[in-house]
Amino acid sequence: MKKLRRTMMYVPGNNPGMIKDAHIYGADSVMFDLEDSISLKEKDSARFLVYNALKTIDYGETEIVVRVNGLDSPFGKEDFEAIVRAEPEVIRLPKAERAQDISDADYLISKIERKAGIEAGKIKLMAAIESAVGVINAYEIAKASPRIIGIAIGAEDFVTDMKTTRSLDGIELLMARSQIVLAARAAGIYALDTVFSDVNDEHGFIKEVELIKQLGFDGKSVINPRQIDPVHKIYTPGKKEIDKAIRVIRAIEEAKAKGLGVISLDGKMVDAPVVERAKRVLDLANCKGSI
Repeated sequence: MKKLRRTMMYVPGNNPGMIKDAHIYGADSVMFDLEDSISLKEKDSARFLVYNALKTIDYGETEIVVRVNGLDSPFGKEDFEAIVRAEPEVIRLPKAERAQDISDADYLISKIERKAGIEAGKIKLMAAIESAVGVINAYEIAKASPRIIGIAIGAEDFVTDMKTTRSLDGIELLMARSQIVLAARAAGIYALDTVFSDVNDEHGFIKEVELIKQLGFDGKSVINPRQIDPVHKIYTPGKKEIDKAIRVIRAIEEAKAKGLGVISLDGKMVDAPVVERAKRVLDLANCKGSI
């Protein structure tokens, strides 16, 4: 089954309590942040804290991601040197604008893996796209390295770059969101949406999650544990949808067993896109084992 990345929860890298308990809230992924949420004077201590947490705390099946500072910053190289050795599943690179940004990160990770005796290619990459240039180059970024498992949109920097502001209906993000999903699908990787910063506006949050699911995003970045459950509920198929998907998969298996080239269900031909959607439903429902 493909990995579910419906929710990726931001956790500031300078908060020991949140770092220790980050996995208990049920997010699919937890992202420890060393970048925007950390003041300049706390960069070194946050890096040290996250490194030691990753080396000592068992986060179970929760995917661990670390957002480092960019290599164009004074802190980026030190972040990579420490965090690669801590061996999170994914390093998230902020403000990616060109394929070269990914290639540079890949080269540095490979170098550190070799020095530290870590399996080559073990550490994956996710790129955050946060500017007009980045959106235009989204596909090149998505294809820049075999380490890339996903791309994400960072809305606050993007709307600033576009000389606008965020709105509740998100019209200013529609083109960028669509471009990022298209690039991710063309590259065969994941697409994650940006955060919704008003944790008290549950109605607005749910509306935005429904929108990004319809656009094709695999999941959403969240900033509060209260936002996790609504995302999972929206992304989890209902019983009727699951039952239909199971029937589609069973019809495929029966047709193959009989050597039939054409698959029919309820008098309708089942083609490849229908099959792929059924598999996606079962992935999201986490119920493949029940087939």
